[in-house]
Amino acid sequence: MEKSLARYIWSNTRRQQLWILAVVAVSMVPYFLSFDLPKQIVNGPIQGDGFENANARQTFMHIAYDIPLIGHVEFFEGLQLNRLQTLMALSLVFLALVVLNGLFKFYINTYKGRLGERMLRRIRFQLIDRVLRFPPVHFKRVKSAEIATMIKDEVEPMGGFTGDAFVSPALLGGQALTALAFIIVQNFWLGMIAAAIVGVQAVIIPRMRKRLLELGRQRQLTARELSGRVGEIVEGIGTIHGNDTSNLERADIATRLGLIFSIRYDLYQWKFLVKFLNNFLAQVTPFLFYAIGGYLALQGRLDIGQLVAVISAYKDLPGPLKELIDWDQMRQDVQVKYQQVYEQFNVEPLIDSRIQEIPAEAVGPLTAALVVSNLAVSDDSGARLVDRVSVEIRPNETVAIVGPNGSGAEAFAEALGRIVWPDSGRISIDGRDLLELPESITGRRISYASADTYFFHGTLRDNLLYGLKHAPLTDPGYEGEAAQDFKWHAAEALKAGNPTLDLNSDWVDYNAAGATGPDDLLTAIRPVLDAVLISHDILDLALRSTVDTSVHVALAGRIVDLRRSLRERMKDENLDAVVVPFDFDNYNPQATVGENLLFGTMKRPMMNNRRLAAHPYFQQLFRDTGLSNDLYAMGLEIAENAVELFHDLPPDHPFFQQLTFMTADDIPTYQALLQKLQSRRFEDATIDERSMIIRLSFAYIEPRHRFGLLSDELMAKIVGARKQFHENIPDDLAALIERYDPERFTSSASLMDNVLFGRIAYQQADASDRIRTIMSELFDTLDLFDDVLSIGLEFDVGSGGKRLTMVQRQKLNLARALLKRSDYFIFNRPLPALDQRVQDQIIRNVVQGLHEEGKRPAIIWVLSNARLAEIFDRILLFNRGDLVEAGNYPELSEKNGMFKELLS
Repeated sequence: MEKSLARYIWSNTRRQQLWILAVVAVSMVPYFLSFDLPKQIVNGPIQGDGFENANARQTFMHIAYDIPLIGHVEFFEGLQLNRLQTLMALSLVFLALVVLNGLFKFYINTYKGRLGERMLRRIRFQLIDRVLRFPPVHFKRVKSAEIATMIKDEVEPMGGFTGDAFVSPALLGGQALTALAFIIVQNFWLGMIAAAIVGVQAVIIPRMRKRLLELGRQRQLTARELSGRVGEIVEGIGTIHGNDTSNLERADIATRLGLIFSIRYDLYQWKFLVKFLNNFLAQVTPFLFYAIGGYLALQGRLDIGQLVAVISAYKDLPGPLKELIDWDQMRQDVQVKYQQVYEQFNVEPLIDSRIQEIPAEAVGPLTAALVVSNLAVSDDSGARLVDRVSVEIRPNETVAIVGPNGSGAEAFAEALGRIVWPDSGRISIDGRDLLELPESITGRRISYASADTYFFHGTLRDNLLYGLKHAPLTDPGYEGEAAQDFKWHAAEALKAGNPTLDLNSDWVDYNAAGATGPDDLLTAIRPVLDAVLISHDILDLALRSTVDTSVHVALAGRIVDLRRSLRERMKDENLDAVVVPFDFDNYNPQATVGENLLFGTMKRPMMNNRRLAAHPYFQQLFRDTGLSNDLYAMGLEIAENAVELFHDLPPDHPFFQQLTFMTADDIPTYQALLQKLQSRRFEDATIDERSMIIRLSFAYIEPRHRFGLLSDELMAKIVGARKQFHENIPDDLAALIERYDPERFTSSASLMDNVLFGRIAYQQADASDRIRTIMSELFDTLDLFDDVLSIGLEFDVGSGGKRLTMVQRQKLNLARALLKRSDYFIFNRPLPALDQRVQDQIIRNVVQGLHEEGKRPAIIWVLSNARLAEIFDRILLFNRGDLVEAGNYPELSEKNGMFKELLS
């Protein structure tokens, strides 16, 4: 990076700066003429100079020049105008100059803005590019929030300054000098007064603003540190809650905010002192002009036109001068910020940019051995983790790495995966240092997975396929206006030093995953998901999701077949009573009162419980059927039972998990409400109180809550109200409520609800797991499993994948590495969150799956269970950073060494 911001700007925008400086130079001509014209108007047609008699005329716009070697050349002989005509002509010329000067300003400012935005885009991209090339160890020393703040906020002023870096001093300085020169031409002494004031402003104000720069630098540093601290709080919120240190963090934040406040308060005081002094000096000059200029006019040594022109010219002098002083402050401020950015991002050694370039040719397989020579790895404190290890790992070989915690096995695997860089020694393939190989080779032909997982905000599919997105492989095929937009954006990207890679292209390397395209990608993915035992997790996510019927047409079209097959399968296995189907003419005791009344689902977020309850048609239905009183009485019984049973229990008691209609925090509220509604009459309660009581009845399920509140008569009344509700439902409600239909897919319901078309009986133990197992088999039987899997893959994993469990994240991380079908697989204890039995099963699945059909990539696995090393060709045993034993399982298990101790 350039150390000087001015050099950085000039080196990247030289041609544009020269062009705009030329435009600025040309703009000074009409700017100067606009000063002289008021004097000509006042002295000429207004005061009558040259128009002493009524018929006098003067030549207007006579254009002629004496050109060397050519002589006198007349371009336009001019027009003969009388006094009034001359006044109008000069006024129109003044108006034209005003418009022309405005157009020059418009063009210059627009050009500067575009230039600044390009530079801002360039510097942000370059900083992120440098982040992508930081050495791995550097990320342990910086906070991500601070880096993000610098790229997002602290470089923002640099973009605005780019357009002003050379243009503003030229434009503003030119305008100020033009106005000052014009004043001096009119009267030397008035010009000297203006020059003296300008000199004071140019010397004193910048000196005073140095304090502002220092305060601004302190403010920026403290704000950046605050951002980093807030990021730490967000990332470590679990640790804070677990250790009761929230008040410590509040004290820390309050102290930091207090420091920022004091700096900003000092900054405001100094800033407005400088502003006061600057404004005072600017206003002293007009006073001197009026006093001294007026005196000279009274003495006849200065005509009125000259005085008016001088005052008019000075009116335009403080503006450019003030802006020029502001520009100098901005220059110093931005240079300080740029210096901080330079220090933060000038990291050595950076990864060579050529290592991350897109390859021109297809990347072939790695057929040479992985050779480790005298490898030494240390941590940040200098402690040696791996000490002078030499070993060769052949292609197609499976190697188990074992050792106690802290043995150096993990650090050795990290070095093989380029996660850490060696202190000494080297790792090479076919004579080439691993660190010098392009990432297009190591990122495709070498896969690494560990317990440290990170997933980007997006779908599960996006994160699973992330390891296959190396370069754009297909053309999006833009046409018409879209093609023109792409060309324009590509041209702008080039001007800003950005690549023209199109994010809308298809980046997935299907061949690397063993597929020919998106159509058979799921076929290639599924064995990997099965191997890491995550298929059923994704199936569960799919069953809880709603389905886009425009995408999954086949699944929606076969929903009736699925329902029928599920009923037949359950009948064959004597599970008829597990699911109670929906029936329009009957009450479903396993569903809530609200579900029975609605007999359908609401299309959220357009419709919800609150909006439905407030709808006039729904309220009228309650009045006509008398359900208001019935459900109110039912809600009172529920509230009394819940308060009586649970008011003495702690908020974390497991009973509250079964209480779907009320939380522990609601108990005191309903306790007070019941005391108020002692009369129990519907008419005595307010609308809000009725709503609170009736809401309880809507979530009631008799077999689950067992308060004995649902009589046959009330259930029949609810079914009757349901029929009346759907019989006369208005169009606006019908568009937002999907009625259950046994012959149709309900798009606003989950996939599981669609397949079940009913509710699982609460009395049946493990009913949900049994139903899911049957559904999974049915999806396979009906060739719908891939469709269901694709629905689960659309699940949003959240920030950092936090919507997934730790077990799911580690399984997904392993699956992402396996999908690349690399030549070398390095697994560094990737599944510590799983119990040992499941870990062993996944390891066997992976080794067996990678070596089927004649394929034998090299597998290097740091094991937690030493006994599992028997399925590997070779074992490397580490202890205290040294490779202490090496050999196959029979050799080491029979030898009285450290490996035998690990087995015992």
